[in-house]
This record gives sequence, structure tokens and C-alpha cells, in this order.
Amino acid sequence: MIRVLKARFQQKYRTMQYPAGPPPELPARFRGLPELDGSKCPAGCRQCKDACPTDAVAVTGGGRLRIDLGRCLFCGECSRACPSGAIRFTGDHRLAVRDRSHLLTDGRSYERASAMADELRRLYGRSFKLRQVSAGGCNACEADANVLTTVGWDLGRFGVQFVASPRHADGLLITGPVTQNMRLALEKTWAAVPDPRIVIASGSCAISGGPYIDHPEANNGAAGIVPVDLFVPGCPPHPLTLLDGLLRLLGRLC
Repeated sequence: MIRVLKARFQQKYRTMQYPAGPPPELPARFRGLPELDGSKCPAGCRQCKDACPTDAVAVTGGGRLRIDLGRCLFCGECSRACPSGAIRFTGDHRLAVRDRSHLLTDGRSYERASAMADELRRLYGRSFKLRQVSAGGCNACEADANVLTTVGWDLGRFGVQFVASPRHADGLLITGPVTQNMRLALEKTWAAVPDPRIVIASGSCAISGGPYIDHPEANNGAAGIVPVDLFVPGCPPHPLTLLDGLLRLLGRLC
């Protein structure tokens, strides 16, 4: 016991100050919100679109680039394939949105998540319990969500906790493309959460099916099965991206 106390004393305070202080530094290889410049695109070039494994990249009739971040795996293949540098992934982690259509970006603007309604904020602003449902995912999104419960991030300081039973939850955090074998389990879990309930789709699989889009054994994400209140893109979303979305939903960030 003395050794444990000594080690804890040596570790000192380990929890980051964010959002009261600056966010943690992200690695240089992190890919966040893309910057798009269609004016650089050579006429008739479709190399970025052809390189995308999930058809997330589109070239509109006016020659303007558009990326569906709900389908995007943030693999960077489009950026590498572009001969003119028209696509560049920035280090901006603020990706969560409230409406699925807001994940369609042409590089001009991006409407980030807004806070839930005042009545819901009154109920959940200080205590928000989530039941995590892994609906056929690869465990990457699940692992990065669990990072938020570690001492460095300490999600509980915001009153947000993961719980074991949906009957003790205020909402669901869904990951994975919702496979056929998990569809009924998701429906039953959602039905067990008391009203009013919040649903968060975390990761490209939960939003659109990810690399499993249109697979006969997947359901292209959660939105076709349960109503979704917050979409957090990524493959997987960085813990900071998920935390940013949660805090925006709770009205802790603008």
C-alpha cells in the first residue's frame, strides 16, 4: 500500500486541463477536417474520386470537390492521388455534427455540432450516462472511446460516464456498421433506454457503414435503425474528436 501511495504521489496530477486549457497536441500524422481547393483540379481529373475506397469523394458539375466525412475513412488516399494538391487534411479535430447532411463538405464551411435542447441540457448537463453498443465494429472506435475514461482524459469530470445497463443510461454510443446479427440487439438496447434518449453514432461504420457500405450483412450504420442525435466521423474518431462532440452536445463548447 505504501508503494502504491508513493507511486501516486510521484505521478502528480495527470488529467489534462482541456477544455479550460489548450487541447493535447496531436501527432503530425493525424488527419482532421480536409481543406479542398477545386480551382487546382485539372479539367476532367477524377483521380481523387477513383482512389477513394468508400466513394466519399465527389466532383460536382461545377468542378467543385466535395467529401462526405460520414463515409470518409481518413485514409488519405485521395490526397496522395491528387496531382495538384487540391485536397489536404488539416489537424482540425472538431468534426462532430448534429445533422447527417452537415458531413458533406466542399471546403468552404463546416457546421459543427450544436447543443441539445434546453430541456435536455437541464436533464443531462451535469450527469450524462451512456451505454456503448459495439454493433459489429473492429474495436478501434470502442478502444478510442474507452481512452476517455483513463486518468489523462477523465471523462467523468464532465459528468459523462459509460454504464453497463441501458436501463441506467440516458443514451447510446453506437460503433460499428450494425451487422445483421447485431440489429435486433441494438433495437432492444435502444428500446430499454428510458425517454428522452440520446443516440451518438461514432465512427464511419456507425454513420454510413464505412468500408462495409452496401454489404448484404451490414445495415450502413445506425441512422436507418434508430434516430441519431450526434454524428462523430473518423476511422476511428480520435478521443479528442469524440470528447469535442460530447462537450458541444452538452453545451460546454461553442
